[in-house]
Amino acid sequence: MLPVNQAESIILNLVQPLDSQRDVEIVDLLNASGRILATPVSSQLDFPHWDNSAMDGYAVKFTDVKDCSPENPVSLEIIEEIPAGYQPQQQIISGQTARIFTGACIPPGADTVVMQEVTQREGNRVLILETPQPQEFVRYQGSFYQANTPLLNPGIRLSATEIAVLAALQCPKIPVYRRPKVGIISTGNELVTPEQPLQPGQLVDSNQYALAVAVAQMGAEVIRFGIVPDEREILKQTIAKAVTTTDFLLSTGGVSVGDYDYVEDILTELGAEIHIHSVAVKPGKPLTVAKFSDTQCLYFGLPGNPVSALVSFWRFVQPGLKKLAGVEQTAWKPEFVAARSLQDLRSNGKRETYLWGNLNLGNDGYEFQLAVGSHSSGNLINLAGTTGLAVVPLNETLIAAGESVQVLKISSNYL
Repeated sequence: MLPVNQAESIILNLVQPLDSQRDVEIVDLLNASGRILATPVSSQLDFPHWDNSAMDGYAVKFTDVKDCSPENPVSLEIIEEIPAGYQPQQQIISGQTARIFTGACIPPGADTVVMQEVTQREGNRVLILETPQPQEFVRYQGSFYQANTPLLNPGIRLSATEIAVLAALQCPKIPVYRRPKVGIISTGNELVTPEQPLQPGQLVDSNQYALAVAVAQMGAEVIRFGIVPDEREILKQTIAKAVTTTDFLLSTGGVSVGDYDYVEDILTELGAEIHIHSVAVKPGKPLTVAKFSDTQCLYFGLPGNPVSALVSFWRFVQPGLKKLAGVEQTAWKPEFVAARSLQDLRSNGKRETYLWGNLNLGNDGYEFQLAVGSHSSGNLINLAGTTGLAVVPLNETLIAAGESVQVLKISSNYL
């Protein structure tokens, strides 16, 4: 069995990211949400686009108001009113001001905005009652972003904030990586779909649904190949077809040492090189990782037990999928945080053990609440609501309540 970190390194080394030339799509701005930026983006516009006011008030020359106070106010002539979207028509000279509103253009000659709360209007004149700071409340053209300089770097996942920036700087078409194609196969004669009547000895194929949602939440395209019975030739044909149309192929079941576990033999027959057979992790020891050199498809044979399948996905598949998708390198690996355990966390010490529960941010940092009930790899029920996996390291048997524990953060949405 490989150590967990070694298995992670092998997987990341096997993954070839999508090509920044061949695997790029140009999408409209509103269709770019959740997509991975493929190339650097810049704009031909400065931001702000012109000098503008950050406050409702009066545009002035600072030299006119640098010594004013309530006892010694300065009276200025109002020569113009400048709302947002209006181009100033007059130049401010000494002794003059313009009424101005937030976002409006600063008129020529003015260099400071006095907020209206420290002024007193008297007809076409205004009293300035406080001395502002030089250039106060003026947002200068290009002070936030200068045209034709790098704006967004490739590898970021575009969210509402990036979309807002791109819209403001008039970038309506965005180069993004295509969505990775991830195939999912469930193996086992005992499996049925949720719609089928359940007979004695049968199990509902929850893995197909869990993995499909987990993959989709990461922005990849899901290709479901359904349930394949434990029949060697049918499974071989399904895998042979699937690897020609997918970047990653995930199967659950059939990777242990039972009489009906054919996956590794089939992979070898199809020309794949197997790089991982098992990992010293609990749950999820049976893990097959193989590479098809002729198709570049990476195969993940995950355990059939539902908890093991999801834990294996979070710990091993997800980092590889991020790299494949073109995500920046600093975001490939799972995010671990230190948390205070609210219960004793136990393990037999023979494998790195992951215990599921809720990760919450308390007054003094993160806290981990162990899920109630059995922590069996077949107990899918108490996995519901999981937001973190607490790690009991190899050769440790107890992390006592109140002690610090490393917790892998689980997000319900990676878009």
